[in-house]
Amino acid sequence: MAKVVVGGTFECLHDGHRKLLKKAFELANGDIIDIGLTSNEMANQRERHIPDYSAREEKLRIYLNTISSKKQPFSIIQLDDPYGKTLDEDYDTIVVSPETYPVALEINKIRKDNGKSEISIVEVDFLLADDEKPISSTRIAGGEIDIHGHLKD
Repeated sequence: MAKVVVGGTFECLHDGHRKLLKKAFELANGDIIDIGLTSNEMANQRERHIPDYSAREEKLRIYLNTISSKKQPFSIIQLDDPYGKTLDEDYDTIVVSPETYPVALEINKIRKDNGKSEISIVEVDFLLADDEKPISSTRIAGGEIDIHGHLKD
């Protein structure tokens, strides 16, 4: 049984997020996926306003139901810190972006220090916008690009 974990703020659920989530579902191959969703407290430590947890969770759940089969269970877990359940729970794989790769390394260091086995890390490259720069929520919130990476005028 392959237990996979992935996490994020999923502020506007752009195509880069979708790529990351699809990879998690692919790796789980019908087994459980835990999706960590940052809490309001964590999300709003940023310089811009992030939509409320419940709104982000609803959009995330709607999307996940479109890529999940009934055989592919998933759960959304509130993240109150960068690690969620990864320090204690036994996962086979953690799916990360280049931005969150250092957190996965930190998770494995803490796990190793605590006598737990490391989690296999799968890094999914950024999806690039039309201008060959990564699609990001920051760029979308700033009005530079849309959720698909198309430049706005």
